[in-house]
Amino acid sequence: QVQLVESGGGLVQAGGSVRLSCVVSAFTFSSYTMGWFRQAPGKEREFVAAISWSGGSTYYADSVKGRFTISRDNAKNTVYLQMNSLKPEDTANYYCAASLLGGGTSLYTNGPYAYWGQGTQVTVSS
Repeated sequence: QVQLVESGGGLVQAGGSVRLSCVVSAFTFSSYTMGWFRQAPGKEREFVAAISWSGGSTYYADSVKGRFTISRDNAKNTVYLQMNSLKPEDTANYYCAASLLGGGTSLYTNGPYAYWGQGTQVTVSS
């Protein structure tokens, strides 16, 4: 059974940092592009970042570029999202997702992602 399990969320003050982790089981992690999405109450799920299977290519939403960093450790079947300089508008439930798409602008959309985690809540207080 495919599982993506996120962790690391919580309450943090504006300007602070959080690192999210997503551990994957039951598929060949190193074959998949991994992404992070987020969804705030009353809003649609939106793309945050993605990383290619090798880690050689990364993609970021404009709203997080320069503040967030996505990385992966294929030996640990884990993808990370380091979130710095957090703002109240970063408050959301954060989801990791897996896609067999190797690259391209479609990674910024939900469609190519076949597997999703349950999410971890990040709340940024002002």
